[in-house]
Amino acid sequence: MTTFNDRERAEEAKFAMDENTAFRIAARRNRLLGEWAAQLMNLTPEETEAYKKAVVQADFEEAGDEDVIRKVLGDLIQAGCDVDEATVRAQLAEKSVEARRQLMSES
Repeated sequence: MTTFNDRERAEEAKFAMDENTAFRIAARRNRLLGEWAAQLMNLTPEETEAYKKAVVQADFEEAGDEDVIRKVLGDLIQAGCDVDEATVRAQLAEKSVEARRQLMSES
């Protein structure tokens, strides 16, 4: 019975670690996406920092990535940038790969 309990605890620990890693990757991805969008909008360094935080916060509105895409796309359009949803989605995917690479290199 001890072996089963040990395996169960190990699986729970692995799940928790995987969830933590996924959260950290998503948060970093969102910061990177915010930085990209801030450059397009010609924000100052201070505004860029605030905007990156706002993009990360937007991810807590609903499950999935739609809230982040909606925020960034809306802000870019409002700022007069010539971008479409496909561009934002492509950048989100690119920043996801970059975020994972950065996090794994830190470990």
